[in-house]
Amino acid sequence: MGNSVRVEDSADVDERAVIGPGSTVWHLAQVREDAVIGADCIIGRGAYVGPGVRIGDRVKLQNHALVYEPAVLEDGVFVGPAAVLTNDLYPRSVDPDGRLKRGDDWHAKGVTLRQGCSIGGRAVLVAGVTVGRWALVAAGAVVHRDVPDFALVAGVPARRIKWVGRAGEPLTDAGDGHWHCPRTGERYVETDGTLREATP
Repeated sequence: MGNSVRVEDSADVDERAVIGPGSTVWHLAQVREDAVIGADCIIGRGAYVGPGVRIGDRVKLQNHALVYEPAVLEDGVFVGPAAVLTNDLYPRSVDPDGRLKRGDDWHAKGVTLRQGCSIGGRAVLVAGVTVGRWALVAAGAVVHRDVPDFALVAGVPARRIKWVGRAGEPLTDAGDGHWHCPRTGERYVETDGTLREATP
């Protein structure tokens, strides 16, 4: 860890973890062995980053967010307070014989968060799902299937309710499959249930 990394005294950061310059690990957070955290990240109070988790640059994990291995978070991702990225599709404490399950008794399946997406507070992401670029998961949602780029999903189970742009605000329908952002003016095109940025 470089001199520009800030780690509060009460945080638990394994010596095998890598934390990029300009990043901060706040009180009572835990960063496990072989986790990699990029530059200019914020790991909030009481957050958990599991072994081998990969986190890009300028990522924010808010207080008590739980990121279980082998999750991958790309650049610019936001994870709200007490959100959970799970890693076990069929969780059990014991195996069929009643013995306590060990690490080799199951296969961890991580969540993938693509560039710029945001996860609302107390949302739960089921093992193996991917949240697309610049998508937005509403607070309290339960995501059990992949989320397309630029989608706003909400509910239990989560369903797409709107499209959002890079600014995170709902897009305005301009007709004929065209959308625009009221804040930035950026334009998007919808085709077969997917949204892409319009080419100039």
